[in-house]
Amino acid sequence: MNIQFLGAAKVVTGSNILITTKNYQLLIDCGLFQGSEELEKLNREPFQYNPEEIDFMLLSHAHIDHSGRIPKLVKEGFNGKIYCTNATYDLSDIMLKDSGHIHESDTKWLNKSRKRSGKKTLEPLYTVQDAENSLRYFEPVLYDQKININDDISVRFKDAGHILGSSIIELWIKEQEDTVKIVFSGDLGTSGKPIIRDPDFIKEADYLIVESTYGNRIHENKEFRMKKLMEIINDTVSKNGTVIIPSFAVGRTQELIYELHKYYEEHDNIEEFLKIPIYIDSPMAISATEIFKKNTYAFDEEARKYILEGHNPLDFENLHYVRDHKESMRLNEADYPKVVISASGMCTAGRVRHHLKHNLWKEKNAVVFVGYQAHGTLGRILQEGVDSVKLLGEEIAVLASIHSVEGFSAHADQNDLINWIGHFEKKPQKIFLIHGEEDNSRGLYELIKEKYNIKSLIPSMGYSFTVEESVLKEESGEMLKPIERKEVIKRELQEVLQQFENLEDKADQFLDEIVLEKEYDKIKNKLLDLQRELMDITMLIGK
Repeated sequence: MNIQFLGAAKVVTGSNILITTKNYQLLIDCGLFQGSEELEKLNREPFQYNPEEIDFMLLSHAHIDHSGRIPKLVKEGFNGKIYCTNATYDLSDIMLKDSGHIHESDTKWLNKSRKRSGKKTLEPLYTVQDAENSLRYFEPVLYDQKININDDISVRFKDAGHILGSSIIELWIKEQEDTVKIVFSGDLGTSGKPIIRDPDFIKEADYLIVESTYGNRIHENKEFRMKKLMEIINDTVSKNGTVIIPSFAVGRTQELIYELHKYYEEHDNIEEFLKIPIYIDSPMAISATEIFKKNTYAFDEEARKYILEGHNPLDFENLHYVRDHKESMRLNEADYPKVVISASGMCTAGRVRHHLKHNLWKEKNAVVFVGYQAHGTLGRILQEGVDSVKLLGEEIAVLASIHSVEGFSAHADQNDLINWIGHFEKKPQKIFLIHGEEDNSRGLYELIKEKYNIKSLIPSMGYSFTVEESVLKEESGEMLKPIERKEVIKRELQEVLQQFENLEDKADQFLDEIVLEKEYDKIKNKLLDLQRELMDITMLIGK
C-alpha cells in the first residue's frame, strides 16, 4: 500500500492524498490551491494520477481548499462515488457552484487583458455546470456509520468539530490477511466552539495524518474574544466608522452571528446606539446559514437547547442579510456606523474586496480578521502591515486600523492538537503532519517527539510512503467482542428509547435478538438514522 501527499504539504491549501492498494486507488480530498500566484498556478497543472482510474473519494469537509478541484476531477474522467457527511454534501452544493461562478468570472476578466496583449485566451478551471455535474457522484452518509465500500475497504466519519459536517476519516484497508487502519484528522476544530460539537477522539490508528495549521501557536483566551471584538466595534462606532470583518462564508460567519446574538441577549440593557446594524453581505453565507438551520442534528448541546427553548440562534434584531448586489453597493455609500461581515475570509475574492476598497482609506474605520490568513493573500498582506494595496485596479491607502481576533479560529491550536493525539489508546506507528506552513508543522513535530516519542514526518509535495509490513490483524483493535457490542448497542438504543418512554422496558428484549456479530454495524447505522430523524421531529415540534 502506498500513501502519496499531493496537496496541503508544507502549505495550508490544496488538500489531496492518493492511497494506492493492490486492487484500488482512492483519494482523500481534492482541494483548491489558494493564496499566492505561484500556488494558484498548481490548480491548472495536470493531476498526478489518472482521474479515470480513481475508484472512489472521501471528502473530509466542504471548504474549498479540501473540495475545490472535485469538478475538475469529474470533468477529467472521475466517475466513482464521493463519500462525505450529509451536511458536507449540502454545503458542497452551494460552495462548488459558487466556485464555478468565480472561475468563470475571473477567467472572463483575465481573457480581456490577454486579448489586448495578444495572448491566447484561457478556459475556466471549471464552470457552474461542471460543479453541478460533480454533485451527482456524492454519496452522503451519517456520522459514526461504518460503511463497507467493498470487500477490502471500510470507512467511518467522525465529527472533526471544524465546520458543520466536517469529519475525521477512519479508514480500514485489508490486504491479504492483514488490515491497516489509517486516520485522517481533516481540519480539527477547537473545543468549546459555538454551534458545532467538539472534535471526537479516536482510539487507535496504525498511521495518522493530522493537520498542523496552528501547530506552533496557542490561541488567545476564547473567553475574551467577544470582549475584544465588541471593544473594537464600539470604539469604531464612537468615531462614526464602519467595521469590515472578512469572514469565511461557511462556519465562521455562522459562529459570529451566534456569538453576537448571545452578546446582545446577555447585555439586554445595552445602549440602543451601540446596537448598530450588522450586515451579512455574502449570498453564499446566507445560503450556508439556511443549511445550518437544516442540519441542527449536528449542533452541540448548547445550541440544540437554545433552539428547543424557542430561540433562533442565527438571527437577531439588528442583523440584516444582504443578497442583492445593489444593496451591497449602497452599504459603501451610507455614512453611518455599521458592521459588514463579508466573504471571502482571506480577501482573495468576493464582495469584501469592494468593501475594503471603499473603507481602507478612512482612518475612522476598522478591519477585523477572525481567521487564518495564508501567505500571499490580501488578508495576510494587510495583517503584516502595509501603507497601500492594489484593489480592483486602484492603489488604496491603508489608513483604517487593522486587528486580528484569533480566538475565533476554527482550527485547533498546538494544545488542542497535542491533547487530541494524546487520546489515542493505541498510538500510531507514524504521524504525517500536513496542512500547515513548515514552521507551524515543525513546532508540532518537536512537541510530539518530546511528549509521545512517536515517529513523525512533515511530507513535501509529492512525497510517497509505502506500507511494507503487516501491522494489524483483522480481529484486533476495534473489532468488538459480542458482549461489548451488546453494551454499545444498548447504550445507544437507550438514547433513542428515552424519547419513547413506553418502549423503555423492551430494550433488553430487542437486544436478546442480536445474536450475530455481523449485524452490529447494520443495527448501529439504523440507530444513527433514528437519532437524526428524532432530532428533525423535535425541530418540527419546536416550530
